[in-house]
Amino acid sequence: MSEPRDGNAGATEITGAQSLIRSLESAGTEHIFGIPGGAILPAYDPLMDSTKIRHILVRHEQGAGHAAQGYAAATGRTGVCMATSGPGATNLVTPIADAHMDSVPMVAITGQVGASMIGTDAFQEADIRGITMPITKHNFLVTNADEIPQAVAQAFYIASTGRPGPVLVDIAKSALQAKTRFSWPQELQLPGYRPVTRPHGKQIREAARLMLEARRPVLYVGGGVIRSGAARELRVLAEFTGIPVVTTLMARGAFPDSHPQHLGMPGMHGTVAAVAGMQKSDLIISLGARFDDRVTGNLDSFAPGAKIIHADIDPAEIGKNRVADVPIVGDCREVISDLVVTLKAEADAGHTGDYEGWVKFVAGIKEQYPLGYDTPPDGALAPQLVIERLGKIAGPETIYTAGVGQHQMWAAHYIGYENPNTWINSGGLGTMGYAVPAAMGAKVGKPDSTVWAIDGDGCFQMTNQELATCAINDIPIKVAVINNESLGMVRQWQTLFYNSRYSNTDLHSKRIPDFVKLADAYGCVGLACESPDDVDGTIEKAMEINDAPVVVDFRVHRDAMVWPMVAAGTSNDSIKYARDLAPQFDEDDL
Repeated sequence: MSEPRDGNAGATEITGAQSLIRSLESAGTEHIFGIPGGAILPAYDPLMDSTKIRHILVRHEQGAGHAAQGYAAATGRTGVCMATSGPGATNLVTPIADAHMDSVPMVAITGQVGASMIGTDAFQEADIRGITMPITKHNFLVTNADEIPQAVAQAFYIASTGRPGPVLVDIAKSALQAKTRFSWPQELQLPGYRPVTRPHGKQIREAARLMLEARRPVLYVGGGVIRSGAARELRVLAEFTGIPVVTTLMARGAFPDSHPQHLGMPGMHGTVAAVAGMQKSDLIISLGARFDDRVTGNLDSFAPGAKIIHADIDPAEIGKNRVADVPIVGDCREVISDLVVTLKAEADAGHTGDYEGWVKFVAGIKEQYPLGYDTPPDGALAPQLVIERLGKIAGPETIYTAGVGQHQMWAAHYIGYENPNTWINSGGLGTMGYAVPAAMGAKVGKPDSTVWAIDGDGCFQMTNQELATCAINDIPIKVAVINNESLGMVRQWQTLFYNSRYSNTDLHSKRIPDFVKLADAYGCVGLACESPDDVDGTIEKAMEINDAPVVVDFRVHRDAMVWPMVAAGTSNDSIKYARDLAPQFDEDDL
């Protein structure tokens, strides 16, 4: 937890609102995304005088929450958002739930009606603490001004330690207005909250034993490796053992895409090599992953011959979906480091794994079933081409955010991720409208990095009002709208499973609205592209503009689909490489 930056100022009486701002400063807050309103208004007066905190006035509280998420995901620091009571607070529910699902460290500060009015259905009253109880690591209702510093300090500590996540601090207006003496706590008392970071040595030794005995192991890498900052340690482990690696949607960038051991992303829209590697494995070493349904498909048929080593900082995840043969509770960076030490000691004693045939087998699948896409027969623009060229031109140092749907899957596949914290998306909750505000937050946290939001025309229309925030506050993000006039992933399912009956998925967004004019109206630069010949030039033009946000309307072929695909609820063995092509594996090679 951060030490106080301005010491304790207990001798002078101040308001609870002033105490809140001093508390946020002492916790290390540099940026807050928010909107004022009646119950939180007392806090906005001293916030105006803060020299340490930059407040960014968003256009919708959902944008504030997603911006705080983007900031946290890009920097590794705790993101902060602020809203008033009632609808202001309830508009934060979606980003709070999103942060909870994806383990994003975030503190949400909300105003509440005066303490004497709580429970009376007062104007703009909502029990936001009760509403968010299932989707926060912890939350507070503060009705006493003296308790504000302690609540804020605890909130930041809880949000950023153990398995990261969102914490809400709801403060009654009467507490913000009351007089108090500021005192930043020097130590915290949190009975029952003691996250385990160091793994048990016996479990590490048992995991190493299974790894040496296995013949078909795979490293199943989840978002916990990103959150723990363990990408370097992961690479050491992978290269020392030679074990193939798969990285989930939340772990893209944890292991370089260009590395020969990398099989790609597993799951419903994973690569054939990654899916086959997990299905045919005899040992899955799960690092910071949670065996969610989008990875496993039908759980009963998932990796039937594999033993499981499951390492996670959250003991509740271990064994939740798949029984672990070796459970390891601990921080991924420490788990991986200890595994490396143990395996090197075994190697020095002459004990190493034999995976040569397995590595050859999965490499053959990767070569036989590479990612690819069809060029539209009418010469229209393929969305995969747009994203592929964007990744090549913008490069692996760029930070990419995405909304949810087809464009998200294409962005996960067709951009080469070489570095951690460069791929930011809504994985667990699948929140449309995430990309633009998350890109805004990422750019605030990493102002020297290029930040591209890759969005669908459906997602873009949910939160594009934050372009005004970006333009006014000099946050020059770049937005690639993959405009197929549709709710694309829903349309794909309607094509495949509902006899092409396109019920309520046509958005008409190549006509209404005109995204180029919309961008211009928001003070941004608007560009459009609908020819494959113009893709590179349009992206390069967008890359040259760094003094204003840029929106590029890529008008793409509407019937493009995301492949490979495992239909929901079916076995990963039923993966299709393309609509009429199921891959075949020659298991004699094993």
